[in-house]
Amino acid sequence: MKVGVIGIGMTKCGIFPQRSLRSLITEACVKAINDAGVDRKDIDAVIVGNSVAPILTGENNVSAMAVDYAGLLPKPAMTVEGACATGSLALRVGIMSILSGFYDIVLVVGAEKMTDMPTEVGTSAIAGAADVKNEFFHGLTFPSMVALMTRIYMKAYGVTEEDIAAIASKNHNNSVDNPYAHLRFPATIEDVLNSPMVAEPLTYLMCCPMTDAAAAMVICREDLTKKYTDNPVYIIGSGHSNDNYNITEKKYPHGLIELVKRATTEAYKMAKISAKDVDVAEIYDSFAPLEAIGLEGSGLVEEGKGGKAAIEGITQRDGKIPVNPTGGVLCRGHPIGATGVLQAVDIVRQLRGEAGKCQVDSPEVGMTLNFGGPGSVCVVHIFRRG
Repeated sequence: MKVGVIGIGMTKCGIFPQRSLRSLITEACVKAINDAGVDRKDIDAVIVGNSVAPILTGENNVSAMAVDYAGLLPKPAMTVEGACATGSLALRVGIMSILSGFYDIVLVVGAEKMTDMPTEVGTSAIAGAADVKNEFFHGLTFPSMVALMTRIYMKAYGVTEEDIAAIASKNHNNSVDNPYAHLRFPATIEDVLNSPMVAEPLTYLMCCPMTDAAAAMVICREDLTKKYTDNPVYIIGSGHSNDNYNITEKKYPHGLIELVKRATTEAYKMAKISAKDVDVAEIYDSFAPLEAIGLEGSGLVEEGKGGKAAIEGITQRDGKIPVNPTGGVLCRGHPIGATGVLQAVDIVRQLRGEAGKCQVDSPEVGMTLNFGGPGSVCVVHIFRRG
């Protein structure tokens, strides 16, 4: 499997009361199209990742908005949704549409405008990605669900709060060099531990912010790639798995690790690689402990060792396997529909050597890992420099 990436674009992530969802989408799409150098008439379709616009901006038909404001009418467009993995699923649908022979060139865009409504409304909207009737109805929100899961994970593997804080500290320190990140300030382990408690053991600096942003990619058939770029990156693997919807039916932490393992195994097999071949990864970390679980499920570290990886230096930007060298979801922010596409754009920038101060040393293979629900869906993509 090979699908070419010929154009990328993203907006800055943050709180933008003066901006609309359509303006974010337009900026990201125009940047990606210009980066690709492709004529708009040659783009066959638009795949949009969006999750909560119907609640937070009152807009239901986001794909029609995107294809119109990107200047691509009358091309077909569709919206894809999959909780926090929405953007990654949109990219997967784009990949499948090219591999099937249905389309030659596709624009994939992920976008979310999350900060126009009060925090409690945003929290409720996000909680809708879990079991509303049996969880949110009884008061569970994503911070509290992840906090419960984290305690089980810590007990199972002897992980400490300092270990989790080290993950958050690493990503905050990385974010300082990322001009697109929502949060850009350093934090020590002590800073993380001493920040206000959100849902024990998760402190404020272990949790991502709600964010406005969009990101886009132009992807194409393998044989067309070098027509548009002399610095090609290819998507060579993709994996997708689902698990139980209700938190009471999940087997934490092993069930979540197995969810990630199924998706990464599929992606590795398709890409004809193994975990040891991955040079850089963007792993979903809306809450810091989720990075550890992603590390273990993907085989980048041994099971039970993810909690220690940051404090031992393994996942630092100059470590054995750099993880979230941009600051990750934790600091870039979590515009749900955009998150998976933002991860992919960041990895493409790494493989092109365009990541600025976030650049790691000469990566050949990159991975994005995105999951949500919490733990009901996982999507993984593997990229290789051409």
